[in-house]
Parts: sequence; structure tokens; C-alpha cells
Amino acid sequence: MSFSTDTKNELTHIGPDKKCCMLAEITGFLRMCGSIQLAGGGKMDIKLSTENPAIARLFIKLIKSYFGAKADLSVSEAHVLKKGHSYELTITSEMNAEQILRETGILRVKEGSNYISDGIYPDLIRRRCCKKACLRGIFLGSGTITDPGKGYHVELVCASEYMAADVKRLVNSFGLKSKVSKRKNQYVVYLKESEQIIDFLNILGAHGQLLQYENVRIVREMRNKANRINNCESANVDKTVNTAGRQIENIRLIERSRGLASLPEKLIETARLRLENPEATLAELAEMTDPPMKKSGINHRLKKLDEIAERIRAGART
Repeated sequence: MSFSTDTKNELTHIGPDKKCCMLAEITGFLRMCGSIQLAGGGKMDIKLSTENPAIARLFIKLIKSYFGAKADLSVSEAHVLKKGHSYELTITSEMNAEQILRETGILRVKEGSNYISDGIYPDLIRRRCCKKACLRGIFLGSGTITDPGKGYHVELVCASEYMAADVKRLVNSFGLKSKVSKRKNQYVVYLKESEQIIDFLNILGAHGQLLQYENVRIVREMRNKANRINNCESANVDKTVNTAGRQIENIRLIERSRGLASLPEKLIETARLRLENPEATLAELAEMTDPPMKKSGINHRLKKLDEIAERIRAGART
């Protein structure tokens, strides 16, 4: 199973205890994957769909506990491009569908007429516990989270820009920094930083998945750090080899044109050490001198040899 599926399965075992949180979680889920169907005579049915059987069982239980309503469950094959099944809950007008729509703030009255509202009804999420429950319902309805071994990304897919703005506001009320992007006819509220996603999992209450996410993230970052160190060391080795190659070339030039015996004794020692140890670092060369010297000292001598070689080249050009 995917990391998203495992996270959702864990969340289905939380089950809010407070009535206010039950209503908030039902509202979040209904807003994400619910639809209203006219049943004739001004009556309405509610349909909720999910591809996760554990989520279907959770909301059958929540709807019965809070509203005393029974939701009919039907199972069908999932979309042709997906495997598995689709689980559809139907709440008819006889099963208090209208009451559910009114209490979740979806069916409202304005100037004596019913209308379908958009967004999240603010009165349902005044308490912090209700905000968490609503966000949990939203994630169960339309959320995805990338496996931390592959990347850091959480998405909450919304049907309207207005709904996306409310979901973003809800997420960010916990100190997170979610953003919204448009994708075809949908609006996606997303998080992309690992620390923010860990906080998000904590808010939802998915503590088991949070620990797994943290473990994978740590291993991934340690591996990335090791790769960076290896790359840095490789770059340093390449730099050392290239520098040593240039120094040897300059020493050979001095040897051909003037002879090393024309150099001061200290430079002769340095030149011979470099010719005999082409792969040695400056620190290693410094340890080979008699007596041993500091890295800065051997570097100064090698620069002197470079300057002599450059003067020889300049004289050859003139």
C-alpha cells in the first residue's frame, strides 16, 4: 500500500469522541467527496464516494452516531484506469439527508430560499479540536501524501477556488504555510517542506505514520549528506591532482631551461618532493620536509616555483 493509504487507514481508527468534532469531520469529508442529487418533490439525496473501505466504514459509523441516519453502501469497480473498488454511501431524504446538509452548513437559507453554499461554515470550526477533525475529514476525502523516500509533498484537492481558500486558511491556522495552485478545473492546497508535513501529520493525529515519515526522512537526508561529502571530496581530489599537475609542469620547465641546481636549496627540496610525490596533498608534502613545516609554508614555496616558471615563459615570448 502507498504511504497515503497507510496514513488514511491510521486516521480511520481515531474516531472523534465529541459531538462537535464528529460534525466537523463529517463536514470536511462531505465537502471533499460528497454530491447532492435531486430526488423529486424538492427532496435531496447525498452521495459520498471513496476507494478506501476503512473510510467508508468510518463515515457510516459517524453519520449514524451523530445524526442517527443510516447510509446505504454500494460497491462497484473503480475507474477503468484504477484498480480495486469504489465505495458509495447514499443518504436519502428519508434518512435525514436535508438535516445533514443544513447542520454541515452546506444547505443554507437566504431571503427565504434554500441555496447550496461553498467553503467551510465558520461556526463548525471555532474550536481547535474541531479544526483538527475537519482537516482530518478533508484529508480522508481528497488528500494525498508522497512517500518520504521519494519526495516531500502533501495535496488537498478542492473543487472550487473558494473552497481551496478556506482549506488553505484552515491549514495555515496551525502555523503552517500551505499554498494553492490551479490544476485544470481543480484547486490544490499543498505543502512541500518536510518539517511542515511532519507538523501536518501531527495535527491530523497520524502519529504512527509521523514516526515512520521522520525515520525515512532522516535516512534520506543522511544519505544525501553523505553524497554531498563524497562529491566534495571528489572535487577536492580533482583540484589537488590538477594543481599538482600544473606544479610539476612548471618544475619540469625550470629543470629544462635553467636546471634545478640554479634554485635556492629550499626550493630544490620542494621541487624534488613534488616530482617524487605527484599525488600528495600540501599537508602531506609539508610533513615530508626536513624539518617538517606548515602547509602554508610549502604552499608559499610552490608559488615561488610557479612565479619562476611564469618568468621563464614571459622571457621566451619576448
